[in-house]
Amino acid sequence: MSKFDPYDHLNVSLNENGSLTRYVKLPTSAVNSDSSQAVLSKDVTLSAEKKTWMRIYRPSKLPTSATRLPIILYFHPGGWIQMSVAESIIHESNNRMSAQVPSIVVAVEFRLAPEHRLPAQYEDAMDAIVWVKNQASDQNGDQWIRDHGDLNRCYLYGVSCGSNIVYNTALKLPEMRPQPLKIAGTILNQPFFGGKKRTKSELKLATDPYFPLPVHDLLWELALPVGTERDHRFCNPMADPAVKDKVRNLGKCLVIGFGGDPLLDRQQEFVQLLVERGVQVEARFDDVGFHNIDLIDNRRATAILNFIKEFV
Repeated sequence: MSKFDPYDHLNVSLNENGSLTRYVKLPTSAVNSDSSQAVLSKDVTLSAEKKTWMRIYRPSKLPTSATRLPIILYFHPGGWIQMSVAESIIHESNNRMSAQVPSIVVAVEFRLAPEHRLPAQYEDAMDAIVWVKNQASDQNGDQWIRDHGDLNRCYLYGVSCGSNIVYNTALKLPEMRPQPLKIAGTILNQPFFGGKKRTKSELKLATDPYFPLPVHDLLWELALPVGTERDHRFCNPMADPAVKDKVRNLGKCLVIGFGGDPLLDRQQEFVQLLVERGVQVEARFDDVGFHNIDLIDNRRATAILNFIKEFV
């Protein structure tokens, strides 16, 4: 039997300069300015220097002037190394969320690893939060945020590695002091955490056809700062006592997971940590399903969207 190659599994190759060649190009979708559609969208530069940007969504039909929409800052999956908010599978998901919650969705196109290793993605998330905050006080700020967004109801929402970004960013908020913006809740959909010691679910599902352990290992190797190991605080929230104390500041959390995900034990251990630290946490775990099942299973995607609607 041939040796498993995680690079082949991910359809990427590592170049001599440390960058990746990504061989799969998923279909992308353009923004929509047609108000006859349910949702409008536009692209906005976040940092020209860092080449980061955001795709922003809002319902075409707005509520009454007295009613403002919650703002959801969204961070996509892709194992740190791939995917984009312009890809159709992500774009349509955010269209649905904006229409059905309803909400203003700010989908952040953060920098990818290994060209930009952690904590670059956390920095991009902080940039996005500051950008949203600044729109409210700037008479020339983004009209959708300024006139229709509710800065008292901002939510951080991440999927897989995006959940890791959301979690680590939320820990920094007290020192950032983003007022008048208030993070009302944090949504972690199948959060991607790790650690040196394997968990039972990782060992049981080591050869998972979608997300096998050698792929976990490679993604962390490409994303973590050079020279760090898997119990670094960016990877393993359970290994850093200081981080354990900081989670008290997280506020309300929604954690979503599936029984066929090798990360299940880490996700449930994380929920237990939140509960022990007095965090208001809502855990939604389905016994059936695999990592990122909601990208291809419309029924699971709808269920997750309903969880988010209830939470927001």
